[in-house]
Amino acid sequence: MALAALAGLSLAAACSAEPEGPEAPAQPAVQAEGRVDVLARFLALEPAGPDDQVVAEVGTTVIYASDVRREIAARSLHDNPSSVAPSDPVFQQVLSELTEQRLLALEALRRGMDRDVEARRRLAAAEERILGNILVETVVANAITDEAIARIYEEQNRLAPRVEEVRASHILVTTREEAEEVARLLAEGEDFAQLARQVSQDPGTRLDGGDLGYFTRDGMVQAFSRQAFATEVGEISEPFQTDYGWHVLRVADRRVQPRPGLESLRGNIVRFLTLEGIQTLLDTVRQTYPVSRSGVPAPAQIRTPGPVQPGDPEEAGEDEPGDTGMDEAGETPER
Repeated sequence: MALAALAGLSLAAACSAEPEGPEAPAQPAVQAEGRVDVLARFLALEPAGPDDQVVAEVGTTVIYASDVRREIAARSLHDNPSSVAPSDPVFQQVLSELTEQRLLALEALRRGMDRDVEARRRLAAAEERILGNILVETVVANAITDEAIARIYEEQNRLAPRVEEVRASHILVTTREEAEEVARLLAEGEDFAQLARQVSQDPGTRLDGGDLGYFTRDGMVQAFSRQAFATEVGEISEPFQTDYGWHVLRVADRRVQPRPGLESLRGNIVRFLTLEGIQTLLDTVRQTYPVSRSGVPAPAQIRTPGPVQPGDPEEAGEDEPGDTGMDEAGETPER
């Protein structure tokens, strides 16, 4: 098994190289103020539950199925890590890597590397980070409930302004003369969708008969929105110009934009509750454990970051499944 895969594993990273010397006998777990030394804790791990099975024995130590599935989850190797069977190739691959990791750790312990000052500092830093993460995960998990999500959703719906939107189709051509000819054909009864398929130069909507879907005033360039919202439902506009060419449009519907559903906002709400929970936790523990810093104090915005509201652009991300879908118009040159 290629040892390159071990580069990202914390145990291998924790072992600093030492010059070769006489091999020391294996040492028992070091006791420090009643606590087992960090590196040696894996020697006496218990199963995660009554159904947690031993999947490998390395020396006098064991690796449980839960250890493998935890690593699979940490590395996002499977959509449902808890369901990965021991026969699964992903399970076997990770088990092989954990076995090699355990072999190296046992050898490092046998050589007494756990007593090296740098190794102990790196192990302590790793434990500190992991314990902090576990605390955050626990607090956040308790804060993110269906009731909390529903509460934030209702608050956002109550505070969000209701916005008018229209549904329109358009035909895009190059010159005013072409646009006037389109308007004449439509006035004579030519089917709008059919004509759009034949002559419109908008590749994003031409095959859909020019249909743009619903959009708000801010969803299109100003000249296009002004004309669309000034045209009555069922009416066809006069030719007008934008930076993209000449247009003739037809308004099919006008409505108040519907509220986004809970599921469409769930991702943003979960992120908001996560950040809020972390900030509340930090505010609490800052009061419990006094902190003093040498040198120049940290900037205030680092010490106490401001709250982030659900749905903020910098928080929502580009590809998140929780996108609200508030702008529903299709991809067109006018946007």
